[in-house]
Amino acid sequence: MRSRLAILAATIALVLMLTSLVPASRAHDSAGVHSSSNALLGGVNVLDVGPLPLHEADEAIAQAHELHASLVRTEVPWSVLEPDAPGQVSAASLAFMDRLVDQAGADGMRLIFEVSSSPCWASAAPPALLKACQPGQTTRANGWPPTNPQDYAAFVGYLAERYGNHLAAIEVWNEPDYITEQYFAGPHKASRYAALLRSAYPAIKRVDPRVTVLAGSLVGSNGRFLRALYAAGIKGHYDALAVHFYTLTLTSVRAIREVQLAHGDHKPLWLDEFGWSSCWPRYRIQEEQSCVTPGIQATNITNVFRELAQSPYVAAAVIYELQDTPEEDFGVLTVDGRHKPAFSALRAVLASPRGTPSAPTLTLRRHGSRLVASGSGPVGDYMDLEAFRANALRYRTSFILSRFNSYSITLPSRLGTSGATVRVFQYWEGPGLAAQLSG
Repeated sequence: MRSRLAILAATIALVLMLTSLVPASRAHDSAGVHSSSNALLGGVNVLDVGPLPLHEADEAIAQAHELHASLVRTEVPWSVLEPDAPGQVSAASLAFMDRLVDQAGADGMRLIFEVSSSPCWASAAPPALLKACQPGQTTRANGWPPTNPQDYAAFVGYLAERYGNHLAAIEVWNEPDYITEQYFAGPHKASRYAALLRSAYPAIKRVDPRVTVLAGSLVGSNGRFLRALYAAGIKGHYDALAVHFYTLTLTSVRAIREVQLAHGDHKPLWLDEFGWSSCWPRYRIQEEQSCVTPGIQATNITNVFRELAQSPYVAAAVIYELQDTPEEDFGVLTVDGRHKPAFSALRAVLASPRGTPSAPTLTLRRHGSRLVASGSGPVGDYMDLEAFRANALRYRTSFILSRFNSYSITLPSRLGTSGATVRVFQYWEGPGLAAQLSG
């Protein structure tokens, strides 16, 4: 199960409502959206590798194939595969992994292996945690990186050698910047992660240079951890940067790209975890994310894939996740395997990601001496509202949509209730896809 990081402080800083009276025209961010002929690789996160019944691998791959996925991402817990000693691989877990890989290959899909979770024998956890560590079971000690990065490098090298033809990528660890330290605990995180990456990259490339090595697996879009990784010397030791952005997905993608470019890093981004939980109205929040309806979940999937398909620096998008669990509702299938509206939406957009996202909508109504603008927009980025009088921009505000992708904004009284022209658009899409009305 993956984490759901709370809204990041830096992202919030970008999207807090900004209101001003302005005489100038708007300049669009040059790091925003560009058209591209590059095809976006699309896929879905499926169940983790473990000593599971083989038919579960068959079922997951069959569903991914029905979705037209080209990528299947799975967690490969090192602690489960090599629980007792280096080189001693669990036969039951290996059989399941073999089946998952074989079935995916037969259906023309490639896998992303996300490899994390130190076995007890390798963990750098303090003695008190190691004492409670049980091979093959999840404990706090597994969340610590290995004492010797070469032990991890040997394991990912083994995976590359065994499965290289079927692998799209090996993702080096999961979410090392996650604030709860659920996956990468202990001090000196940036330098320790950089050491892990510097060991893993050549080990993978030696056995199969074709396997993409994904670094980062970042949840933070403010760039603080990424800047620390650059300072620790990660450049030259990865092929692409993995990111997991659930909150304001497009804003976060753009923000982390700007940090990359500021450091001379032009490696592509793989957004291999993002999604929405269809837990409304049973819950308001689930895994630190706002619950939405099944219909909103489906619409959001369609729109974000279409928007990402416009960006040449985003190479892959992998939705979280295939199927709900009893604890969370991020899947496109229910716990008992029924299709949600999100299943059909994901199937359609994976088959053909090109297309125009939902256009913003806008209505204006008078409320006393003010105009009230309301409507909806596509998810993922902040929205801009601009008000003009006599073709001059007089008011501008940036805002975020509600969980239902709606908004309602009361305009300043000095704009009056007639003679003003109002337009609303998503920052990612720009004014070319705007809703506009005159009051």
